[in-house]
Amino acid sequence: MTGAPALPLHMRRDGFDPAAELARARDDEGVVRVMTPFGVPAYLVCRYEDVREVLSDPARFSNARTPVARTDLSEEELAQMRAGNLLACDPPEHTRLRRMLTPEFTVRRIRRLEPRISEIVEAALDDLEQAGEPADLVSHFALPVPSLVICELLGVPYSDRAEFQDRSARLLNVSLPIEERMAVRRENRRYMARLVAQAEADPGEDMLGMLVREHGHELSTDELIGIAGLLLIAGQETTSNMLGLGTLALLRHPDQLAMVRDDPARVEPAVEELLRWLSIVQSMPPRTTTEDVEIAGRTIPANSLVLVSLAAANRDHAFVAESGALDITRGASRHLAFGHGVHHCLGAPLARMEMRIAFPALLRRFPRLALAEPDEEPSFRVFNVVYGLESLRVTW
Repeated sequence: MTGAPALPLHMRRDGFDPAAELARARDDEGVVRVMTPFGVPAYLVCRYEDVREVLSDPARFSNARTPVARTDLSEEELAQMRAGNLLACDPPEHTRLRRMLTPEFTVRRIRRLEPRISEIVEAALDDLEQAGEPADLVSHFALPVPSLVICELLGVPYSDRAEFQDRSARLLNVSLPIEERMAVRRENRRYMARLVAQAEADPGEDMLGMLVREHGHELSTDELIGIAGLLLIAGQETTSNMLGLGTLALLRHPDQLAMVRDDPARVEPAVEELLRWLSIVQSMPPRTTTEDVEIAGRTIPANSLVLVSLAAANRDHAFVAESGALDITRGASRHLAFGHGVHHCLGAPLARMEMRIAFPALLRRFPRLALAEPDEEPSFRVFNVVYGLESLRVTW
């Protein structure tokens, strides 16, 4: 990519795997000094237990104290950017916001969505089949399924999907100039503000309507906008990239693909192993140390920026034996793909259900699913905060 910035160490991959230099940073040192995409120095934590320690301790590793990349924003705009963003606050503020959302993402509540998710998956498979082979699995299946699910859950018009998918992709692309990404952030906020205004005027049965009806007296409009924006981006970007990249992984491991297709008991552990092995969320948002801390024998001074590498941590041999191999029979459920601690992904039950339904449904509908260009390396979303594929052409 001409003119693109250097790829940060924590985002470097070699296909499915963390790049060799990232694996060395984990195995040799554990904590290394790096430069963020915005030219700010930081400490990168790479080992499984150390990453867990960082993510489980918001008192010493603060989200709220981490400065934004731009310093020319007004105090009002800074406050608007942070309002409702669970990833930019610490307890007790984080606890207050999460308490209102948690009931909507319990395993019991998500199970009620299972019939509708199955319908959405089958409709996407119909669309893929009607497209004719070879077809792009990403645009016809991996992206539409979670997009429609989160749209229905939040109350977002699915007809707007092309616009918000484009904005999400640009917002998470670290190769774009910060000015462009800030412009996209503002554009996205204006869109969410319109949806929140509609919900405040006439709250429906979706999640936005629920928040207005049940918590409107506790949440400001800016907080509603921030919550809705975060859920919309997270709800589509993560699962869609897992479906695309996970399908490629299974196609390259045909014996394990067959188990997922033919044995329902294998599906749940397969999803957990794919989450660990792929680690599509490269890192959690940066933390700032509130005091001097020691990690992996190294002192990190107070007020330092700290990043974690989820991909390196999930491939740590101290966590999983033969961690570089995909083995769906082990189901390493203590992985960090959804983060850890108070910021553990709120939507994890929903993402798991979508994958548990979508992977076997795809493989049963197309038992001879194959790569259309098996000898060509697919195009990975290298500079995206959420790792995945640009497209995946398949036949059946």
